[in-house]
Amino acid sequence: MPDIAQLENELNSFDPTERGDALCSIAAKIDAGEISTPGAKNEVNLHFHTFFSYNANGWSPSRIAWEAKKYGLAVAGIVDFDVLDGMEEFLAAGEIIDLMTTAAIESRVFIKEYSDKVINSPKEPGISYFMGGGCFKLPEEGSHTARLLQNMRVLAGRRNIQMIERVNSYLSKVQLDYEADVTPLTPSGNATERHIIAAYDSKARKVFEGDNDALAEFWAGKFDMPKEDIESLLLDTPKLHEVLRSKLMKYGGVGYVAPTTDTFPPIEQVIEMIQGMDGLPMAAWLDGTSEGESDMAKMLSLLEKKGVVAMNIIPDRNWNIKDPAEKSIKVDNLARAIRAARKIHFPICVGTEMNKLGLPFVDDFSAPELAPYINDFMEGAYFLWGHTFLARAAEMGFASEWAHFHFGDDRPSKNEYYARVGRLASPKKIQMVASRANLRTAAPPEVLRLLQG
Repeated sequence: MPDIAQLENELNSFDPTERGDALCSIAAKIDAGEISTPGAKNEVNLHFHTFFSYNANGWSPSRIAWEAKKYGLAVAGIVDFDVLDGMEEFLAAGEIIDLMTTAAIESRVFIKEYSDKVINSPKEPGISYFMGGGCFKLPEEGSHTARLLQNMRVLAGRRNIQMIERVNSYLSKVQLDYEADVTPLTPSGNATERHIIAAYDSKARKVFEGDNDALAEFWAGKFDMPKEDIESLLLDTPKLHEVLRSKLMKYGGVGYVAPTTDTFPPIEQVIEMIQGMDGLPMAAWLDGTSEGESDMAKMLSLLEKKGVVAMNIIPDRNWNIKDPAEKSIKVDNLARAIRAARKIHFPICVGTEMNKLGLPFVDDFSAPELAPYINDFMEGAYFLWGHTFLARAAEMGFASEWAHFHFGDDRPSKNEYYARVGRLASPKKIQMVASRANLRTAAPPEVLRLLQG
């Protein structure tokens, strides 16, 4: 019988069958009392990136579910760029090991009303990171929604190829083939900038294999940096990758591809796609320091009219800051952003990404700077799980006809209800609830009584 370390390693396999078998073996060990897991803590992380876009540890959706269970997260959620390839696996994993789970998609969109203002994508006016939360099903094959989802993958791949062509031209000696060197780094070929950076680092080390002096000279010449600095970076992969990303791909870098309406979809199209899957369009907030984010009440009001119903925040970026002056500004901005979300009854989704080394597994929920918002974070997590639970059980999620019939436009009551469902609903009850005849004719209190039973 494989030990837990071996099973955890198998959870990161690119083979979905191997991942599934490993998770089921772990679940069997839990049931047999061979592995103990802690009770749920008052902590959540709904923003883990998986290896279907980029996870710094190479974690699959199943591995993230297990790590969340092992730690004791109350609710765990994944987010991947431009795809939902990990959604079904992660939600199923939650049922297997009894973990509350949610899934989301993230991308960048163009907002025409802010075309002259930077929002949350640095130095890119009109471009905004954006999310679809509470995803629970893939669109029907061949449907309009499926085509919109596929287009996001296509646009991302096209941007990657354009970027690589520019970087290859500049680097000369170090060349990447997108299909051969980059797409194999992720299970479904959905590569991100971070995969490309890892591939360039690996290829350069192969080209100059055995000659670290020449490798350091190569990068020093390309980046106009002292050779000694490069030699230090070569021993610190996370820092090296951040420098490579900055010099090669970000604004001002040789591979930078300026955004246009052809390279990033309009926000209305992405909202249409999310709504077509009965998901929840979600604003993504950075830190309030840009012109576009300086008045979040105004921006959220605009997004609400477009169909947005929730907001995502990465808290660690907004308080865990060494510089006191910068910290003071961002902590104040965080307070304003949360007040703006509360005013229009937007649940808040939080997490730490885990898409680069050094990021914490979960936010520090004991930090004094976050104390005023812990209830917002927990309620937002239970809201998303409550929506996910009822949506998976009987397509009775937040965006369903059932919800509209019973709550109409009363968003505060609707939010509160789905958060109550989330607090009550064990993942292992999904099949039981789904099997109930005429569930969709039940009134909201009847559903709560069923979950309490």
